[in-house]
Amino acid sequence: MSLETTIEKILKRYESLKEQMLECAKDSENFIKLSKEFSNLEDFILLTDKHKKNNKELTELEEMISDPSLEHDFKELATNEIKNVKAAIIQIEKEIKIMLIPKDIGDEKNAILEIRAGTGGDEAGLFAADLFRMYHKYSEYRGWKFEVICSSESGIGSIKEASACISGKGVFSYLKFESGVHRVQRIPVTEASGRVHTSTATVAVLPEAEEVDVRIDEADLKIDVMRASGAGGQHVNKTESAVRITHIPSGIVVVQQDERSQHMNRLKAMKILRSRLYDLERQKLHAARADNRRSQVGTGDRSERIRTYNYPQGRVSDHRIGLTLYKLPQIMEGVGLDEIIRALIEFDQEEQIANFQRDD
Repeated sequence: MSLETTIEKILKRYESLKEQMLECAKDSENFIKLSKEFSNLEDFILLTDKHKKNNKELTELEEMISDPSLEHDFKELATNEIKNVKAAIIQIEKEIKIMLIPKDIGDEKNAILEIRAGTGGDEAGLFAADLFRMYHKYSEYRGWKFEVICSSESGIGSIKEASACISGKGVFSYLKFESGVHRVQRIPVTEASGRVHTSTATVAVLPEAEEVDVRIDEADLKIDVMRASGAGGQHVNKTESAVRITHIPSGIVVVQQDERSQHMNRLKAMKILRSRLYDLERQKLHAARADNRRSQVGTGDRSERIRTYNYPQGRVSDHRIGLTLYKLPQIMEGVGLDEIIRALIEFDQEEQIANFQRDD
């Protein structure tokens, strides 16, 4: 379907909603539902109005310069204005197409961040800790709330795995392309010979799911309680506070042991389980929409290497979009990460615009 046909179809829907809202003004439930859809279309309508005005202005300018009696100076002014109007039309059409891109159902949600040390021993654990700190710093930069859910740490400042809930406006839409294998190249602090080592850590970003988003049947759960392992002093040996929840249909297993209370560990484990199940459904929907199109931004699969952090050269390279920035310190402090994330979002939008289509 062409852009013009799509715009016309949405304009008709907008006018239809106006009429329906007038007819059902006393039916509060239906009115609220219709007014929400109406409100969502208003920004789109404003853009299409601009699009129409610019096209009308372009037609008038083209008619003006085709007039043989028009003076040369005015014709030159009109020619320059045509260039400006055409550029404005191209930009508006891009914005319209972005609005028409099918929305990711998780975009407006908070995010669950999970980081695990990969290959590389202690250095991988140190890198995982660096990444966890980077996302914490980035969250502060964006004004988001960063709440640690669990963290399995070692004595040298490294982590085996850690997770956090990041809350704020549109968090998942910003962080969703961070899922994958992150690779670091640097000289470990424990390396006496000064050789550069390569280590990895995996990052998973899931949209946080509420109970209303995912219904979990208790009969589908296998819940085990056990004594917490690792740090914890005498508490570790006295109470069975750790919780392991297995979702039988999907095979997903969540273990939570950071809290002293079994009840709190269960609540946190259920939060993570809901988010993983919700993300499975989101991925299915995304795959169905994409059909045979595979975005170069990547699938977000945690087995996919997405980025390299090279300390000797002070650079960070995102392999999916061919972006290299010599701003490693700023990126690891969170502020510089925004440039990479915005480039990934823009690339994804361009990719979807290039494949623009809308169902009848």
